[in-house]
Amino acid sequence: MPNHTPIPATPAQVLVFAASDPTSGAGIQADILTLASLGCHPLTALTALTVQDTTGVTSLQAVAAELLEQQARTVLEDMPVAAFKVGLLGSVENVLMVAEIVSDYPEIPLVLDPVLASGRGDNLSGEDIIAAMREMLLPQTTLITPNAPEARRLAESDEDDNEPALDLCATRLIEMGAQYVLITGTHENTPLVINTLYGPEGTLRHDRWERLPGSYHGSGCTLASAIAGCIAGGASIEEAVRDAQDYTWQALKHGFRGGMGQFIPDRLFWARGDEAEQENGQNA
Repeated sequence: MPNHTPIPATPAQVLVFAASDPTSGAGIQADILTLASLGCHPLTALTALTVQDTTGVTSLQAVAAELLEQQARTVLEDMPVAAFKVGLLGSVENVLMVAEIVSDYPEIPLVLDPVLASGRGDNLSGEDIIAAMREMLLPQTTLITPNAPEARRLAESDEDDNEPALDLCATRLIEMGAQYVLITGTHENTPLVINTLYGPEGTLRHDRWERLPGSYHGSGCTLASAIAGCIAGGASIEEAVRDAQDYTWQALKHGFRGGMGQFIPDRLFWARGDEAEQENGQNA
């Protein structure tokens, strides 16, 4: 089991707001796989349906905000939740609805993965959705986990003549209300992937990871869900970020090509460890 954070005997329950991905590479299916792999029990509120494969997204249909509310509130009235994980929301109405729901549970940590585009670059969140996220969700966010392009898009200002530095983006996102910001460096042109965690006082940690070959479908979903799972299990923000990065990197390293497009992270890599080691031993 790859988890470094103790998990209670009764699994911690994490409520995920996210869209469906038929490939299970990303979206709510990826969140379920990740949370279950880390010993948590995932609860779900579906925000949108997508038509996609491992090469890209063909279409997206947001769930009606009223139906989203019914899903979430029915579960919340019945089951204790240790953390929220928020992914693709699909519409301004759904951003506002999730913001309204989580405002009733201010004591529950919220991890926000601001899904603005697919791995191929398909635009999944327009400027109206981004504006609603800035105004309504960021002030309720414990940790936001944008990649570098997402961080720049969320934090851009009319005053910028050039592309803002990532440190400035993090400062702006914290000023907008997020308690912590983890900016991932997968899209940056650096030999190593550098992920940086920021808090109210500035930079808290830099983590450097070997840059794996290939392109992965759902790496951001995996990381954000793993952080939410670790927090639900009792880890501090820094502990959760550290352990979730390790888990995600291992899932990517063991990723597989299930279709003709991007690789899919293997969230259950640890369950196949002995078998892989035996094969390696036989081939040695």
